[in-house]
Order: sequence, then C-alpha cells, then structure tokens
Amino acid sequence: MPVIDVPPPPCMRDPELEMLADAASRFFEREAPSERIAKWREDGQVERAFWRQAGEAGLLGAAIPAEYGGGGGDFRHDVVLVEQVAKHGVEGFALSLHNVIILPYILAHGTEEQKRRWLPKLCSGERVAAIAMSEPGAGSDLQAIRTTALRDGDGYRINGAKTFISNGQIADLIVVVAKTDPAQGARGVSLLVVETDAVEGFRRGQALDKIGQDAQDTSELFFDDVWVPADNLLGSVEGQGFRQLMAELPRERLIIAVGSIQTMERAIETTVDYVKQRQAFGQSVFDFQNTQFKLAECKAKATVAKVFVGDCIERQMAGTLDLTTAAIAKLWVTEAEWQIVDECLQLHGGYGYINDYPIARMFRNARVQRIYGGSSEIMKVLIARSL
Repeated sequence: MPVIDVPPPPCMRDPELEMLADAASRFFEREAPSERIAKWREDGQVERAFWRQAGEAGLLGAAIPAEYGGGGGDFRHDVVLVEQVAKHGVEGFALSLHNVIILPYILAHGTEEQKRRWLPKLCSGERVAAIAMSEPGAGSDLQAIRTTALRDGDGYRINGAKTFISNGQIADLIVVVAKTDPAQGARGVSLLVVETDAVEGFRRGQALDKIGQDAQDTSELFFDDVWVPADNLLGSVEGQGFRQLMAELPRERLIIAVGSIQTMERAIETTVDYVKQRQAFGQSVFDFQNTQFKLAECKAKATVAKVFVGDCIERQMAGTLDLTTAAIAKLWVTEAEWQIVDECLQLHGGYGYINDYPIARMFRNARVQRIYGGSSEIMKVLIARSL
C-alpha cells in the first residue's frame, strides 16, 4: 500500500493511463538508471541522446494531436508522465517544461504553418525547447522586461539578455518573451521563436551554479542583434504575448504541484524505511513517539495536498481551473512539499545532510519549487486579488 493512500481523481481512472504509467516507468528504469542520472549531475545537463530516446518512446508531446507528431492524448497523459519522472527521480529531465508549457504555447497560439513546422521535431526529441522569460532585472514582473524585438525588414531584430533559463545549454528552439512595442507596456509584449542553429548573434552563458537541480542546465542567454523572420512571431500578431502567457499559467502552475506531490511521497517513503532500520538507544528511531507524530503530520499534510491537486486536475480537464485556484495549488503544495522534505531530512539526523542520501538531494531540489512558475509571494498577491 502506498504511504499516501489517495485514489486518483475520476478523470485519471483510465486503463490507457495505467498502461502509459507502466510504459513510462519501465522506460525510466531501463534508460535512466542511477548511474546515468549521476553522470547528468556531474555534467550539469541531460544529454541530447536521452531526449531522442524519450521521443522515440512516445513520452514527448503526449498531449499533442497525432497530426503534428504527438501522442494524441490530453493533459492527463502529461500528468502521468510528470508523476513518473518525479517518482523515479529523473533529475534534470525537464519533461514538464517541454510537454506542459512550451508545446501547448505553440499548439494553442501558433498558426497552422507554425504548428506543422515546429511540433513534429519537438515531439520526436529532434529539437529540445526552452522558454526565455526572466531577465537579470525582471523576474515575476514581465512588464518590466527590457528585451526587444523590433521590426527590421521582413523580420525582427532581437536584443537583450535572459537568465534562469531551464534547458539553456541544449535547447535549440527557444520561445523568447520580448517587447515588439516598448511604449505599450504589457500590450507591447510578443513571443518569438528562435531556432538557434539558424541565427547569428545568439550566445549561451555558462550553466548557472545552483543550490540544487544539479542535472538541469539552467543558463543565461544573450541575444545580440538576432534576426528572425516575421514567420517566427508566435501567432503572427504583435502584442499578444502577455495574453498568451496568462492563458497558459493555470496549467503550468498545476503541473508544478503535481510534481511536488510525488516528491512528498518519495520523501515520506524514504524516511519511513530509514527510521525503521536506524537504531538509537536500543530501539528503532521509528519507535519513538516524536518520530511517529512527525511522520503522521507529514502524511496528513501530503494527503490533503494530493486530494486538492486531484480536484484541480478534474477542473483543468473540465476547463474550469481558474488563475486563483491554480495559484492556491502552487502556493500550498510547494510550501507543504518544502516543510515535509525538511521534516524528513531532520529524521535522518546527520545522514540527512549527506548528499549520498536521496533525502539530501530532494531537500536541495525542492527549494526552487517555491520560486519558479511564480514565487510564493506572487501567488499570495494573486490570491489576495480574489478577496
């Protein structure tokens, strides 16, 4: 019996989804053993070959229609895959970014020509995607971005710098948030696609040295007079970028919460195993009432989080997940994840501080969950607006 014994929401009770989970689990067990993941942490990135393998296995673009090279599924299929990535600890493999954030931008807002041009190679793993939003001087406040994409002939000239970009070292298709009309504020923001092998003036900075997420190649990117054709303006209409970004945020924030649930479960399972084996003062650490109470609190908190996230998945599938509810999910679940992982590390004692132990990596990797996708403080601002 799983530690968090919560049945899946009704929309997830589908034999097809069970088959997908089983296939993904076997793929990760076979192609992402601990030795390979350790190499990714050492290298600071997942090698491109793994992305191609994932594409061949049908894990990329699961919710993209088959006519564009995808699996023909929906959001539920991506939920299953994100859960399996987290469950197997496949660090650095930004499947949620690729599948749940970037591909849906192109599917929902791209022209027919753009969808047929970009989606098949993203679904096959031939191309790896990134989205460039944050800048050295602008994070959550996207209206403050300074990167520009100004009209130049039959295209746009992009100038600016981006930072904290996941997949920054290996991505060869980058959705860039830029101002096509700096005088218009949010109404002047557009999304442009940069194919890095087809432009000049694009540079990658070194992968950033982070607290955790060692296998994720988070980077700075520089655009120095990078020219792209007008056909690379997502949707082919200027000034739609802010609206496009806002339309996709509820799903993006929910998928972060989905991953957090799996980390909570892994942390509790790992800790229960440890404290039952660890001896202190002539008995197992689990036998101490304090240990049982702490783990009981963790289970209760994780159970509430999982039930709520299940309800949010139902709302997403029904098309009723709103910005406020998604913000609540992102805020509450990532904060709960951090608290649970911290408590579980404490129950490991000194060994919890040693990187050889899974709980130490979970601790370091979990910290950023409260920041990316909109920080906890920004989530509180959004929730407060609904009062």
